Amino acid sequence: MATSTSLSFFYSVLFLLLSSAIAATSFRPKALVLPVTKHPSLQYITQIRQRTPLVPLKLTVDLGSQFMWVDCDRGYISSTYKPARCRSAQCNLASKSSGCGQCFSPPRPGCNNNTCSLFPGNTIIHLSTSGELASDVVSVSSTDGFNPTKPVTVPNFLFVCGTTFLLDGLAGGVTGMAGFGRNGISLPSQFSAAFSFNRKFAICLSGSTSFPGVIFSGNGPYHFLPNIDLTDSLTYTPLFINPVSTAGVFTTGEKSTEYFIGVKSIVINSKTVPLNTTLLKIDSNGVGGTKISTVDPYTVLESSIYNAVLKTFTTALKNIPRVAAVAPFGACFNAKSISSTRLGPGVPSIELILQNKKVIWRIFGANSMVHVKDDVLCLGFVDGGVNPRTSIVIGAHQIENNLLEFDLATSRLGFSATLLGRMTTCANFNFTSKP
Repeated sequence: MATSTSLSFFYSVLFLLLSSAIAATSFRPKALVLPVTKHPSLQYITQIRQRTPLVPLKLTVDLGSQFMWVDCDRGYISSTYKPARCRSAQCNLASKSSGCGQCFSPPRPGCNNNTCSLFPGNTIIHLSTSGELASDVVSVSSTDGFNPTKPVTVPNFLFVCGTTFLLDGLAGGVTGMAGFGRNGISLPSQFSAAFSFNRKFAICLSGSTSFPGVIFSGNGPYHFLPNIDLTDSLTYTPLFINPVSTAGVFTTGEKSTEYFIGVKSIVINSKTVPLNTTLLKIDSNGVGGTKISTVDPYTVLESSIYNAVLKTFTTALKNIPRVAAVAPFGACFNAKSISSTRLGPGVPSIELILQNKKVIWRIFGANSMVHVKDDVLCLGFVDGGVNPRTSIVIGAHQIENNLLEFDLATSRLGFSATLLGRMTTCANFNFTSKP
């Protein structure tokens, strides 16, 4: 892990590279806000504006990815595009092991000689390639935590040029991916450096494909209709760094930029699920542990954990008629035999016990169950097979309508209980701008 001195130097350099953003606005925002919409493909899409003149971009949100990448092959036109030259400060910020790229076509965005080369990846279909590091103008909305306020601009926002074939498997209209991982050129790191606010962000995914959730970057408050302030109602648990990168392409010695938490045990209906607890720890090869993902639509469990959870959960529902399983799920039930509650289907909560028995992430019916047909409810967990890289991947369905705050400076995760218990949802941020 980097020392505090080296981290301070790192972010000082990043601040100097991006600080002209402050001069481009008439005020200093305390936070930024982005909408995030659930697509029918179960991807979560945000939108920013980039380039000169500004163009709206739709990007698939990848919580743990290193940076933003966009397709530069088709129609990338901007008067402010700047490729990052080899061995430049931008290259060093992006990666200590970046390559030096050459291009044998006429110069254009994504194709310049002697530029820094990184590896954009499509984490939906697990495909990576090389791409040019560059900077350009990015514009997003600031917020006071209640509404969007004024648009602000980052003139030299670093990103990577991808190629058109990397768009395969992404939602229609999407032209890249937005990385929120714990490294120097992810969206939250660059936003905090540009505007000198805390290195943290919060994400609140909506379960609706019609009404967007929200991503905050910077300081709170986190305010939702009707007059619900979640700022001081979070429970905190440490974030851990996996010592081995989980990216599609990486070099020896790179750490993962994904977000790992420490699950100690799983409890269902007051019964501790029998597990091989060594799987819950990250070993020296970077295998094991628990991470949070927005690109996995449902929680993925190593096979022995999955089978134990399935058995314990179905035993707790032994009086509810089972129906034929619907892929990718392994346990489905007659929905007519399950009651409906304010927190979703009336099934036992699944409790993730974190650093101690007082810190519990409770997954209620709205997040544990999936309506696959009018009369069929399935447990929304899937089998990740034997010997997966990560033992537990908490998927997007399980974090919908929960506010998660990722504090990069203190390396901790703040999490709410389901917002349904507060009579609100992640779709209740008021995106109507103040007059």
